[in-house]
Amino acid sequence: MTSYINRRSLLRGGAGLALFGASSVLLAACGDDDSSSPSSSASGGAKSFGALNYQLSWVKNVEFAGAYIADTKGYYTAAGFTSVNLMAGGPNVSQDAVVASGKALLGISSPDITAAAILKGADLVIVGAQYQKNPFCIMSLASAPINSPQEMIGKKIGVQATNEPVWNAFLKANNIDPSKVTKVPAQFDPSPLVSKEVDGWFSFFTNEPNLLKTKGVDTAVMLLNDHGYPMVSEVYVVKKSTLTSDRDKLKAAIIGDIKGWTDSVADPKVGANLAATKYGKDLGLDEAEQVLESTAQNTVVSTDDTKKNGLFTITDELIDETIKTLALGGTTITKDKLFDMSLITEIYTENPSLKGTS
Repeated sequence: MTSYINRRSLLRGGAGLALFGASSVLLAACGDDDSSSPSSSASGGAKSFGALNYQLSWVKNVEFAGAYIADTKGYYTAAGFTSVNLMAGGPNVSQDAVVASGKALLGISSPDITAAAILKGADLVIVGAQYQKNPFCIMSLASAPINSPQEMIGKKIGVQATNEPVWNAFLKANNIDPSKVTKVPAQFDPSPLVSKEVDGWFSFFTNEPNLLKTKGVDTAVMLLNDHGYPMVSEVYVVKKSTLTSDRDKLKAAIIGDIKGWTDSVADPKVGANLAATKYGKDLGLDEAEQVLESTAQNTVVSTDDTKKNGLFTITDELIDETIKTLALGGTTITKDKLFDMSLITEIYTENPSLKGTS
């Protein structure tokens, strides 16, 4: 299994919070990526915003397909940027800290990590979300599927130590006594599920199920989001102060992303090819598997709500659900402190054609 599977370890509030406030050496290391587009002046008399520094939440797999497409097709430069620096994340990079330090204009993160940083005093806010559902799931073999939380009772579920907070909150959300389910300590290689040592496996629905599919193993997936644990994910994090000082620049970056992700939703193969052959070439990615991941993630990027309101928008209902879900895990924060949807609202008000059909 490739190492990028371990991104699960970064999506917990505890892990993200531990990395927040990292040293300047760590922050400087985040900008060493060589992914940039040739410099060009903004066309049509548009504003020139200089270089775009964009912090990703993980290594350059297909998870950031929209950004790769936007960079390759020149959507960022068309919006006013002279060059683009897509900064890879990883186990030693705290994306929220990079944004808070001003080393990146915006970054991709998750609500629990950002909320924890804000509660510690970080000048951050979420302005949109790529994923309308959180990607955690319970994966099981197709021959013995687990289709509901109650079906976990009496079974063995492989859970990684870093994901235990989410696991415990998920059980709480579904009124399941932890003693009724056998939690088996696990790493990130789902071989124990394949060998039937466990009945279920804690994972991302975009990742491990597709890795196993390429090995000829069919699985069933139960999204936590659909069973009492709803939460947006892959959120856009910016310094709150930039909503005033660099508002047009933020709009330009997100407009580039909207165009890139619109293309990715239309054809999941495009971003997968860019991830495998260009942006993540050094990772040894399997392009066929990346296509499967891209196809899967598009189902939570493009939903009925985003088709109506536009990509990256978050409904009031989903914001409220996210706040409640965070509280289940012990993170209490108000929606006004965590979210500011005025930027994305303005983008679509000023550019209604961007809504498209994605």
